Amino acid sequence: MSDSSLPSPEAFLVDYVRRLERRKEGVGAIHVHFSKLLAFNRRDHHIRTAIGAFEEIVPEVTGRIFTLSNQDLIFIFDAAEMDEVNAVIFRLKFLFNDDPLISDGKDESGAPATFTDYFDVGQEYKDFLHLTQTLVRSNANRPRVVSKAAERHNDHPDYGDDRMPLTPKILGRIDESLRRADLSNLMRRQAICAVVGDANPTPVFHELFISIKDLQETLLPDVNVLSNRWLFQHLTEILDRRMLSLLTRSNDASVTGSVSINLNVSTLLSPDFLTFDSNVKAGQRGTIVLELQKIDIFADLGAFFFARDFCRDRGYRICIDGISHLSLPYINRNKLGVDMIKMIWDTDMESMDDEHKTAMRDAVAESGDTRVILCRCDDERAIKFGHGINITMFQGRHVEHLMSERTKK
Repeated sequence: MSDSSLPSPEAFLVDYVRRLERRKEGVGAIHVHFSKLLAFNRRDHHIRTAIGAFEEIVPEVTGRIFTLSNQDLIFIFDAAEMDEVNAVIFRLKFLFNDDPLISDGKDESGAPATFTDYFDVGQEYKDFLHLTQTLVRSNANRPRVVSKAAERHNDHPDYGDDRMPLTPKILGRIDESLRRADLSNLMRRQAICAVVGDANPTPVFHELFISIKDLQETLLPDVNVLSNRWLFQHLTEILDRRMLSLLTRSNDASVTGSVSINLNVSTLLSPDFLTFDSNVKAGQRGTIVLELQKIDIFADLGAFFFARDFCRDRGYRICIDGISHLSLPYINRNKLGVDMIKMIWDTDMESMDDEHKTAMRDAVAESGDTRVILCRCDDERAIKFGHGINITMFQGRHVEHLMSERTKK
């Protein structure tokens, strides 16, 4: 049976709401409008974290989660447990506090909009049923959203979906294959450089990562690893373990020197990291930067603080990755107790007004100009903008190109 013949999430929702009519009293429902967030805040890992936040409370809060074709979410629950639901909503608003939908109450077009709508199903049953029926019609021809969870990596494949989807069984085979495979030839290095004025880039340290694109083409040509966001998350954790194993082999010249590695918070709390740490010489820990994704950090602040304290006590440095130009002014490096912040270059930054540029310049000054990295710099414009807000550290293809040109000369 093809995906097109399967009932839509909205159809399941309508069926559930119709059956709910006989027991509607004391039931609440909340509609979370992720579709009204900026596109930057609607990537797969954002939606995954949001769904996870609701799933965390389901054991205590009797409820049912529906994720819709347009990325919106509807949570139907026991209204007596509204406080727990409000706590989740507060976390999500904090996570997306740089989005105009949260900060200004406006959608991407500038029209007034709300992030959440609440329904007392017992009192507003007909209105809620009408909403679900409307969603079926409005999303009838909308394509299913394809997972883009590979955003946490420096490169990710852009394939069609004509290959086998990733399944738990396939993931198990991948795990076994990766245990035996030598992934050193898939290891990539990209320099984080100081670029001051017109001077040549000076490498400060190198980010190490396993190329998802090359892994896909080498080991998994017939599998779409991005087809299931949850299983892809498990795949990244498997790759974390392999990365730590590769780094432990310090005889390999490609993984020595000052380096950074992008890991999940859960990996830092795993036995694999303890094994890795026990094999790292005390003096080497200060040369290793652990990069953690913003979305991963705010999904569970308690786990992050625990992992941060352990790693910093051992001598590692911590960098928050995945910061947008919109969220930079709201991220306080000192209060979060991290060493560096990595912001993603976006061409939209060139058209920002002076007020926003000033806010970014102030945020860079507060963090320290040697503590902020501008990454994914694919052309000269990124360097020019970064210099304009006093950033001195850069990473990306254009930086690599400048270094290559210097080497040729």
